[in-house]
Amino acid sequence: MRATRTFMAATALGGLLLATACGGDSDGGSKSGGQGFTPPKMSAPKSLGRTEGKVDLIAWAGYAEDGSNDPKVDWVTPFEKQTGCQVSTKVAGTSDEMVSLMKTGQYDAVSASGDASLRLIAAGDAAPVNTDLVPNYRDIFAGLKMQAWNSVDKVAYGIPHGRGANLLMYRTDKVSPAPDSWKTVFEDAGRYKGHVTAYDSPIYIADAALYLMKTEPDLGIKDPYALDQKQFDAAVNLLKKQNGAIGEYWSDYLKEISAFKSGDSVVGTSWQVIVNTAQGEKAPVKAVLPKEGATGWSDTWMVAAKAKHPNCAYKWLDWIVSPTVNAQVAEYFGEAPSNAKACDETSDKNFCATYHADDTAYWKQVHYWNTPIPQCLDGRTDVTCVPYARWVQAWTEIKG
Repeated sequence: MRATRTFMAATALGGLLLATACGGDSDGGSKSGGQGFTPPKMSAPKSLGRTEGKVDLIAWAGYAEDGSNDPKVDWVTPFEKQTGCQVSTKVAGTSDEMVSLMKTGQYDAVSASGDASLRLIAAGDAAPVNTDLVPNYRDIFAGLKMQAWNSVDKVAYGIPHGRGANLLMYRTDKVSPAPDSWKTVFEDAGRYKGHVTAYDSPIYIADAALYLMKTEPDLGIKDPYALDQKQFDAAVNLLKKQNGAIGEYWSDYLKEISAFKSGDSVVGTSWQVIVNTAQGEKAPVKAVLPKEGATGWSDTWMVAAKAKHPNCAYKWLDWIVSPTVNAQVAEYFGEAPSNAKACDETSDKNFCATYHADDTAYWKQVHYWNTPIPQCLDGRTDVTCVPYARWVQAWTEIKG
């Protein structure tokens, strides 16, 4: 399962050329197309050659299991036997670590989240991907293809792996009435002072921006990852007010489960896997996707621009999103699979319903993590947006 996703540092994407933003997608809550910069010129391969016998990966914990953590959890060994590509995996704990590792040129592919993928593309560390060379790509949910975090100007830079929403979880014996809005952890947080929890990451600023987007329309927020200075200051101020009610910021899901079981935390952000685990351990908790919608994440397998084993890397991309393997990863990790056919392969036949895998209406309410850059992702050209490096600085101030 997911171990941690803290985002401790970032570098600004400066000097990026301005481009025109494109229209909305048919499923997810973010826009696809131009992101306000021009990537270094690179071409995706037109065909694959002989496999090189090895592939070096950077992955989140739980994404490339080889049986060493649990003998029953192993989708790497079958891949090695089928392709002859021996897998070496570097587990990364943060998106910033992934970005740094990719710059070394020592790795062939990475499971990047949306706050890292644009940085990798802009820096020339990730190459365009020829999706025709990944046969299982055809069965990926349409709402995950060619999105703002995995493509630029209609060019794919990766293969979608899985997705999840950041939910509002609460103790049913402590929080009443049952909440249906993020107002509970913002404006009403004082009611639960010392027992409110929030995700420990600069990207959480987008959660406040999303709430303001729905409740203070005069601010003009259209995209929680595209904030001009006034909008950014409003989100930061909301989080500074919330800080007085926070008992703990969390990044380790096991600690959040313990906090809700003990009652140290009674309301705050969570993931579906945390909800399921806490309920399985008899904690009196429920979770909801609030009426304002939610932020969320979608991971993308990207190929390094300097990959030494590109043919094996492509074989891995196709393997990891194949129906059976994608189902195994999704169940172990706790996320919705990206391959629609994976839902027929899960051991728990209710898994995809629980994780809303094919619920288009559900994902329309989710604004997937993206990398804030100076060129506003919502298409505005008359203002400069606050880049992610400033989000990192502000997060330190918010926490005090």
